[in-house]
Amino acid sequence: MTKIFLLLPLFLFTLLYASDMKPWTSELNKLSTFEKNVIVKKGTERAFSGKYVNTTDKGVYKCKVCGSALYKSNDKFISHCGWPSFDDAVPGAIKEVPDRDGRRIEIVCATCGAHMGHVFKGEGYTKKNTRHCVNSVSLQFSKAKAAKKKVVTSNLKKAYFAGGCFWGVEYYLEKIPGVKEVTSGFMGGHVENPAYYDVVRKKTGHLETVEVLYEPSKVSYETLAKTFFEIHDPTQKNGQGPDIGSQYLSAVFVIDPQEKRIIEKLIGILEGKGLKIATKVLPKMPFYSEEEYHQNHYEHKGGKPYCHRRVKRFD
Repeated sequence: MTKIFLLLPLFLFTLLYASDMKPWTSELNKLSTFEKNVIVKKGTERAFSGKYVNTTDKGVYKCKVCGSALYKSNDKFISHCGWPSFDDAVPGAIKEVPDRDGRRIEIVCATCGAHMGHVFKGEGYTKKNTRHCVNSVSLQFSKAKAAKKKVVTSNLKKAYFAGGCFWGVEYYLEKIPGVKEVTSGFMGGHVENPAYYDVVRKKTGHLETVEVLYEPSKVSYETLAKTFFEIHDPTQKNGQGPDIGSQYLSAVFVIDPQEKRIIEKLIGILEGKGLKIATKVLPKMPFYSEEEYHQNHYEHKGGKPYCHRRVKRFD
């Protein structure tokens, strides 16, 4: 009976872990056999064999499966243990769970549950006295870009759209000729300067939103809005695709009455075609841009959005 009680927490964690990984099936299928052995089956790569053991480049280390930012290069240190070592993680990005051996603490991606390695405390390597010992194969590195040249904003306008994960909305809108820049961030909530994981945990009221900087002489607001309605599902009420939650709701934040009239006209066209539009039309509120490592996600990672695709809805 004692043995059953000892195994019960492990069984419950296995169920939760499987639930975390389920939305990422397509990404998991792209992994090699060795990568699956480490990331899914919780194996360990051979010491000093990983590509990130001694790297010192500036940037962000992301999850190999879901692309979530996990570690910043500023928190990486050389421990000579044979695996990449970090004395801190991006807030809320890593989950600590008891290891199956009953002695160590495993670390997994808080978003998708991918196995990273183990965390050790009290070793005295750094002032933070913590070492995240991570498998290189569980990571992908996004090198820091040179500072962007400031965009001249004269004769340019801004527009704001929320359509689920801002990475996917950004991916499509920044491809429109006349769009100068698309920035991922948050809008609509009651918390100033919200952190990403505060929004994810639904504490702020914010929606994942993109700010579109565009040249009206080359692209109209209506064209941007039509594209927005075609790259996500404006009828979904609880999120977008597999991303469920209030932060993923569909909304357009309008700046003036003209923008509102355009959005309401487009919604009328779609409803005239039998669609039940869930997109909210809201007044613009303060926009809070996300940190640099959340910008241009698919440009760094490659591939295409998993919860957004273009569907022709207008003639």
